[in-house]
Amino acid sequence: MTTFTIGTRGSALATTQTGTVADALAELSGLTAHTTLVKTEGDVTSGSLAQLGGTGVFAAALRVALMEGRCDLAVHSLKDLPTQQPAGLSIAATPPRVDVRDALCARDGLTLEELPAGSTIGTGSPRRSAQLKYARPDLQIVDIRGNVGTRLGRVKGSPEQADDGGVGRDAQGDLDAVVLAAAGLERLGLQAHITQYLDPTVMLPAPGQGSLAVECRSEALAEDTALNRALAELDDDATRLAVTAERGLLARLEAGCAAPIGALATLEADVLALDAVVCAPDGSDVIRRRATTTEVTDAGAAALGVALAEQLLREGAAELAGL
Repeated sequence: MTTFTIGTRGSALATTQTGTVADALAELSGLTAHTTLVKTEGDVTSGSLAQLGGTGVFAAALRVALMEGRCDLAVHSLKDLPTQQPAGLSIAATPPRVDVRDALCARDGLTLEELPAGSTIGTGSPRRSAQLKYARPDLQIVDIRGNVGTRLGRVKGSPEQADDGGVGRDAQGDLDAVVLAAAGLERLGLQAHITQYLDPTVMLPAPGQGSLAVECRSEALAEDTALNRALAELDDDATRLAVTAERGLLARLEAGCAAPIGALATLEADVLALDAVVCAPDGSDVIRRRATTTEVTDAGAAALGVALAEQLLREGAAELAGL
């Protein structure tokens, strides 16, 4: 084996993320990396989607390509992956996590605190919407869709951004601000649009935010190959433990990536800490709790997530968030 193939979606963010992983694995393995574009619609049959158990169409298309052998690896934004792993596929590596925070991109350089009452903020995330409403109930939250360029173009005074193949732009300059993941903006070199990084004390990120997942066929991991050795080297222990705890919480709450739930785990010395928030969709109330463990193993991280989820459920999280 002298080459390997990574499947990618066609958006600018997806190809940038995939390229970063491909370059790292090529350097670590000495192999040549090739990327192949995987369409998110059209080439995905209903049978394949059913086999994947209702996975979102973007992840499903890449996973079908993996199972059919059209690529050796797929790179996902971990926060977009369902917590249930499909049979026959494994997450082979979680590269070092980048910025976990959400970012405010506002007109005139304004911060969340400085936005006037009645200002409009765009987001397509119930988690962000609920936490924004809780922090600033006097703002108007507008549901938006589209790729990063489209969303940035919605901010008043923002220079028009190039579309990258996502949902088409239907408005320009009609909002006072938008909220996006800092990691995506930074990966695309668009951090100049950020007017404020939102501290996790104000807005907890989505489980897995800022992290990538490199997925492969499970059977391929059993082999001692240059690619598998490179994947093991690319995998970051602290990142894997953190996202295992976060996704363990999400799985126990039986909530999808669109639920009004935030979670962030951090590893310091020999203690893994997990912060979580469950919100009423209208932002009227939140339950925010923290738990820690000194069992810094994959099993310990998963157990930490489950334990904190159990506490949240006992305190009414399901009723609050409508889970």
